[in-house]
Amino acid sequence: MSPIIELHNISKKYRLGRIGATSIRDSLERMWRSRSNNEVAAPQGDFWALRDVSLEVQRGEVLGIVGHNGAGKSTLLKILSRITEPTSGSALLRGRPASLLEVGTGFHPDLSGRENIFLNGAMLGMRTKEIKAKFDEIVAFSEVEDFIDTPVKRYSSGMYVRLAFAVAAHLEPDILLVDEVLAVGDSAFQKKCLGKMDKVSKDGRTVLLVSHNLASIQSLCHRALWMDGGQLKADGPPSEVVRDYLRAAMTDDIRTLDERADRHGDGSARMTSIKIENADAGAAIRSSSRLKITIAYRSTKPLQKARFVVSVYDFSDAGIFVFDSDAAGGLPEHLPAEGSVTCVTAPINLTPGRCFVNLRLSKGGADADYLAQATIFDVEADDFHGSGKIPDRNWVLCLLKNEWFPAGEKP
Repeated sequence: MSPIIELHNISKKYRLGRIGATSIRDSLERMWRSRSNNEVAAPQGDFWALRDVSLEVQRGEVLGIVGHNGAGKSTLLKILSRITEPTSGSALLRGRPASLLEVGTGFHPDLSGRENIFLNGAMLGMRTKEIKAKFDEIVAFSEVEDFIDTPVKRYSSGMYVRLAFAVAAHLEPDILLVDEVLAVGDSAFQKKCLGKMDKVSKDGRTVLLVSHNLASIQSLCHRALWMDGGQLKADGPPSEVVRDYLRAAMTDDIRTLDERADRHGDGSARMTSIKIENADAGAAIRSSSRLKITIAYRSTKPLQKARFVVSVYDFSDAGIFVFDSDAAGGLPEHLPAEGSVTCVTAPINLTPGRCFVNLRLSKGGADADYLAQATIFDVEADDFHGSGKIPDRNWVLCLLKNEWFPAGEKP
């Protein structure tokens, strides 16, 4: 059977610093304004959002796409959705696509939710009879029944996404293209959408999902792509692709915390360094080690009601531990404007492998500083059970002491 999607050497080039005028008058006004104000022209140059991407997707496949912002993921979906044309190469789709690429795609803001369902369905090539048959199911899934006759321009972004996804998923497209837009919804609705995409694929339809939620990529998708710099970096089983993507991301991005610009929070305080070491004898962190985590910080004034959170993940993006200063009893209510805090854990009981760490500092409930992938640490093997048998990280994350007894013998 022929693939439902075939891409042959797809490339997409954008011209930096140039936005086309909509009329001759616009062009003349722009030229006059730049000359009269002695404006310096914006830098010119070519930016290749995609470069020689070739790909085949089979019917019924759920394909996850991962990569940093600007890697070309969304551009690829826009080409498949016919929103933009490739600069070179060809894209062949053997089926009807439906896309959810950004909030409001395909909706008219002045029309009601009801009217937009019929408009969107018509754009997908559905007959009115088919849309009517699915209408109640769409509205129930979207959970916007009370607002279905309200113009969608009055919807919140979450309501917009709920209805847009419900339409795209229920009007039986052959190919469903979903970008990170689902992140707008709450966690319960995201879970509902993932379940619907799973059902869509089991019905024999194809799903392409761009997401930074790597756990969802691994649980939902049959296959994953890693895109970087507009090119395909890897194509294979989701667990392997996600692992390699995270490892490369950590290798590229780990710097001293003070140098990191990709941080979130109000900036009233920031974490300046982190050190993770074995709290027991020996330099290496081993399966049975306790961790000693020291975080230095700096603030413009003494910290009030500070909370530090250290989240530890495996390179498959599986959460392992959360060390939360509040949950563990809290720090003093007043801390100096500059200093450090230390967390010492119980034995970690981890299989050998690499972990990465996210950090959060909040004050009085508000985030002051947040850093994803702040650092990494390696866990080395030790004879945890005293038997010489060491489970592999690909099989299991955590270890626990245990004993076995034959029948009739009391533990």
